[in-house]
Order: sequence, then structure tokens, then C-alpha cells
Amino acid sequence: MKTHYDVVIVGGAVIGASIAYHLMQMPGFDGSVLVVERDPSFARASTSLSASGIRVQYSNPINVKVSQYGLEVIRNFAEIMQVDDDRPDLNFHSGGYLYLARSAEQAQTLREAHEVQIACGADVVLWNREELAEAFPHLRVEDIQLASYGRSGEGWFNNTGIMAGFRKKARALGAEILTDEVVAIARDGARVVSVTLKSGAVIGAGTVVNASGPRAALTARMAGLDVPIEPRKRTLFVFDCAQTPEGSARVNDGRLPLMIDPTGVWCRPEGKYFLAGGVPAEDPAVDWDDFEPRYAEFEDQIWPALAERSAQFEAIKVVNQWAGHYAYNTLDHNMIVGRHPEVENFIFANGFSGHGLQQGPATGRAVAELIAYGEYRTLDFSDVGYERVVEGRPFLEKAVI
Repeated sequence: MKTHYDVVIVGGAVIGASIAYHLMQMPGFDGSVLVVERDPSFARASTSLSASGIRVQYSNPINVKVSQYGLEVIRNFAEIMQVDDDRPDLNFHSGGYLYLARSAEQAQTLREAHEVQIACGADVVLWNREELAEAFPHLRVEDIQLASYGRSGEGWFNNTGIMAGFRKKARALGAEILTDEVVAIARDGARVVSVTLKSGAVIGAGTVVNASGPRAALTARMAGLDVPIEPRKRTLFVFDCAQTPEGSARVNDGRLPLMIDPTGVWCRPEGKYFLAGGVPAEDPAVDWDDFEPRYAEFEDQIWPALAERSAQFEAIKVVNQWAGHYAYNTLDHNMIVGRHPEVENFIFANGFSGHGLQQGPATGRAVAELIAYGEYRTLDFSDVGYERVVEGRPFLEKAVI
């Protein structure tokens, strides 16, 4: 380990790993990169505890385009991330996403988002009640006004696999990855100059990148900065189904999509089981070390919504559950990516509000461009920059699960 690096990345899960990889392969960049990760097991990382989905059904063009690049990386991951004979396969499952709208307001939101998606070239269709019933005959659709279905370009994949692939390739390209914890960040006026590690080492830094997930606010505070991000708990449930509807769809070779019910409860196939979750009725910030599942959510919220939606979800049984954290942006539920306007060598890559895994590839590329070239050269992330935090100007994303 050296005493100074051109770039120090705080956090080594999918966002930090993606930034490191994209930097190391960025044409014209020949600097040194250090990734500091406090927990090499990633047992409580949002990446590891994620439901691992990717979708293009967003209400903002930037989020649609970010996922389109993410899918491109996922589909070509084995080739892009090959190191020696290792070609990591992310086992992408092209299941699609299905949004259901019950109220006129929900239907209008789907229509407005659909216009954005189609303008970006996404393969998404709107269905009326009859078309929905034809495609997915197991669903009760009498109360549904409109449905939005991603015919391609959406699905789920290996969450830890994408992180591990980025990390291994970044290291092979020359990035250093260190197990330690950043406990202090020193500034000299309008610049950060070094990070202090828990081990006692002080590392000089040309640029510091905050990629510390739900702990982003803690990292920012070390540099005397603020970011409106807090950990929000999400409990995921794996359940068995007495009479599974998987295979009954009349689209996509019988495979069911990830369905988002109008209640906010969602579920998707997971092997021979199903995975489900939802937005809690009460959703406070939690302690950074609080990972106790909210067991009652299944009986109180998830099972009733699913049983109402399909007769085949009436007889189900939980076989596993776990809780993870959203790095929740309280301003507008959207990522915060870019330089601090006053401390310009401090870069945020935070606040993904549950979308970090799918937005990791494009975020890594964007931050790498910002460092290497001083500007964005592919996707313009200006709308999701930190300036809107200073101005109190939300850039809302309506399609948040």
C-alpha cells in the first residue's frame, strides 16, 4: 500500500467496485486507485441483500438509460470481466416487470412513464384489463385499470456475482482493494487531502469518492459535508406456493415477471419458490446495524395483497426471510452522483434508494469519466448531481419500489 493515491473510493460493494473497474479501463487514465472496504464478507451490504433486479420502467429518461447500459454490461459480463480463464456468468433471468394500476392516478402515472420509456427505446407495452388477463390468467384483474409490462430488457441476476466480477477485474487492471475502514477525512480549505484508516494509516488522496451505501451520510460528515441519505429497512420473504402459477403465463415462454401490485407489494419467481417484499406501512430511518427482519409484514401486508391478486397465492408458506437496507435519498428517491460544488475533489455516488445494483454499471462509468476527463462523455448525470441538494430542488423518480 502506498501513502498517496490519485483516487480513494470509500466503499467496495457494487458501486465502488464499478467505479474502480471503469476508471482502470478508461482510456487516458493512468492514475492510482485505492478501494477501502470495511467488511470483506459483504454480509450486510445492500448489494448482497438485494433482490437483484434490473428494469427500464422509470419515469425519468436518465434512469431508463442508466438501466439500458446496465443491461448491456450484464448481458456481456462474461466477456467484459474475463480474467484469465474466469468468465463470470450472472445468470440473467429475462422475466420482465409488470406494474398494475388500480386508480386513475396510478394509470396516468404509468402512461406518462411509458411515454418516457418509449422515447428512450425501451420495449414496454401498456395493456388494458383484457390484455392483462390473457397474458397472465392466474391474476384477478377486475380492479385493474391499466398494466405496464416490460417485454424484454428487464429481469434479475446474480447480485454478488456482478460485484465480485467488477472487483476482480479492477484488481487485475491495477486497482488496489484494501480491507480497512475510513474513520476520518481531512480537508485543506476547499479540498479533501487525505483519509485516516481504522488501522491508523493516513493516506493522501487526490480525489475521494463516497460509495459507502447506506452509510453515505457518515462518510460525508467526516469531510464536513451533508447528504440526505439514511438507511431504510426492507424485509424480503421467500415463500413456497402449494399450486405455483409459474409456467402459466401466455407470454415469455410461460415465465412470470416481477409483479408490482397497486398496494406496493411485489413478488417474482425465485427458482421453485417466490420472492416478495413491499414498502412498509411505517418506514422510519433505522440504525446502520439494525438488520432484524420485520416478520409481521408478511402476515399483515404481503400475504393479504398477494392472496387478493391470485387464488394461487392464497396457500403459501414462508421458507426464508432477511432484511437489507436501502440507501434512501429523502429528497427525491433518486441517486446523487457528482462533485460537491465547493469541495470539488469529493465525489458522491450515493442515494440509490434500492436501485444501486442495476444502476452500478452506468454510475461507475459516469464517475470514471468525471475523474478522468472532468466531464460526462456518455450519459449526462447533471440532473442527479449534488447541486439539487444544496438548492432543495427534488428531481423526483415516481417509479420507486
